[in-house]
Amino acid sequence: MANVSHGRSDITSHPDVSEMRERYARMLGGRDVALVDGPVFLLGLYCAASPWIVHYAASQPALMTHNLIMGIAIGLLALGFTRAPERMYGLSWAMCAMGVWMIIAPWIVGSGPDAGVIINNIVIGGLALCLGLLCAMTTARRTPMT
Repeated sequence: MANVSHGRSDITSHPDVSEMRERYARMLGGRDVALVDGPVFLLGLYCAASPWIVHYAASQPALMTHNLIMGIAIGLLALGFTRAPERMYGLSWAMCAMGVWMIIAPWIVGSGPDAGVIINNIVIGGLALCLGLLCAMTTARRTPMT
């Protein structure tokens, strides 16, 4: 019988060690803002459910639909950030724009919003703007200028 077991050796003697290290660095490099994925997803869930949590689903039906759609969109962005971060973090600026839109939406989409609705959307929009800026700044810092 032939001995097919390989003895353990140091990887530095492997002919492709530099390529493997570079590939490993690239794989880990896309996860600079991994801790943001969860809060973005939770923000999307809260945004979608906020009309029922803050109890304005009946008094602001247009804003209820708006927040539901925006919450789903934010949640999908978070899932995209988790699944393909190197491709999706370019959309961080879109999340910033969504945050600004959420801040002004009660006056544009809603009809006579009360203080609770306004504060709710300002908090959601502010958090979306901050998280989007955090993702965008981290991506810009990581991406080399060419």
